[in-house]
Amino acid sequence: MTGGRKGRQVALKIAYDGTGFHGFQKQPGRRTVQGVLEEALEHLSGASCPVKGAGRTDAGVHAAGQVVSFWTVDWPIPVGRLVPALNGSLPAEIAVLAAAEVSATFHPRYDAVSKTYRYTIFRRAARCPFSRLYSLHVPGALDVARMQQAAACLMGTHDFRAFQNTGRPVKSAVRTLYECRVEEEGPFLHLRFTADGFLYQMVRVIVGTLLEVGRGRLAPSVINQALEAGERKLLGPTAPPHGLCLERVVYRTELFGG
Repeated sequence: MTGGRKGRQVALKIAYDGTGFHGFQKQPGRRTVQGVLEEALEHLSGASCPVKGAGRTDAGVHAAGQVVSFWTVDWPIPVGRLVPALNGSLPAEIAVLAAAEVSATFHPRYDAVSKTYRYTIFRRAARCPFSRLYSLHVPGALDVARMQQAAACLMGTHDFRAFQNTGRPVKSAVRTLYECRVEEEGPFLHLRFTADGFLYQMVRVIVGTLLEVGRGRLAPSVINQALEAGERKLLGPTAPPHGLCLERVVYRTELFGG
């Protein structure tokens, strides 16, 4: 109980297939992850349970380790039994992986130390029906070494204003990118990004640019040019959402016991 507020706060680690949702954030008249979660929580508790999320993933973007939290008063189900109870009320596209009681001051977005996203590309001439919802099909050749060279230029603390799309104003575009890797796994190419925060569609702008570098349409040096100039027009197109997945959100203290 903080500032006179009754009840307790619970955090959930969730995974979802974003294909059938208009993103995470609740929107009137649209099916969203936040909206469906709140409906399931209200069904179980009999009261409104507004949900906060660590990341506002866009329509079509997936998550393997999204973290959300909600307040509850007189919750009828012990936290230890909340995972099966919620999964029994949620559609198949969403799964609760873990639950834990957290402090009253916890915020899943503002308390996050880092977030990791993965973007997956399928590199074969023929598309793969089984991965079409979770990877971008790129039938042409890609120069992975050039992509890795360009990706290395993004590491560190920079003003990433050139790597965002308009839509969500921010006070500062300075972010620290701890990890920016391009890895091959058979026909798949995985691009992994870990940072202290991301701008609106920042990962998809980076991916679209790295793809243009891999196709030979842009030079790896375009990364440094864009970081210095801060101009979005220097970079490639925004990659489609379905290859993107929020893999992990890290906090100073492990919320769910490892």
